[in-house]
Amino acid sequence: MTIVRRATVDDASSIARVHVETWRASYAGILPDSALVKMSADRQRSSWSRVLNRLEGHQTVLVAEAASGVIGFGSCGSMRAGSGLAYRGEVFTLYVDTDHQGQGAGKGLLAALFRSLIEQGMNSALLWVLAANPAQFFYQAMGGNRVAERHELLWGATLPEIGYGWADLSRTVGAGGPCSVS
Repeated sequence: MTIVRRATVDDASSIARVHVETWRASYAGILPDSALVKMSADRQRSSWSRVLNRLEGHQTVLVAEAASGVIGFGSCGSMRAGSGLAYRGEVFTLYVDTDHQGQGAGKGLLAALFRSLIEQGMNSALLWVLAANPAQFFYQAMGGNRVAERHELLWGATLPEIGYGWADLSRTVGAGGPCSVS
């Protein structure tokens, strides 16, 4: 059984572990190997500790937790400036440990992130994903529409990204919606 809950500062180490492991598994062959090798759970823990200590108004960090501990995390908040797109909220991160993918944790996290945005008065959201990441098919299955493309400079490589948008989060997480959970 997986539960989704708000992250606390005590979750920083677990979030960091999932962050590093999922990036190395998901982005091998997409991001430069040198960037993936340099990733450190200690640096990520420090970074996530700072984030969790300074969460502001329209920011949320959630974790998915199973009997074995934290297996995934996600974050969201107000749409970042500069996209030129008419969405109110944005999902910044969503990662699930590879051993637990396909078991509902990602859907549960995404639905909870969307509900958090709705509670904060944001009924639409955007999420950016690397074009070569197979997770894009998950976002399509969750009702995301391909609404934008951009190129992002990451670790010396210019990589294409796809923006998935949800215009009506209430419908998306509501009964019968693609991201509804019981």
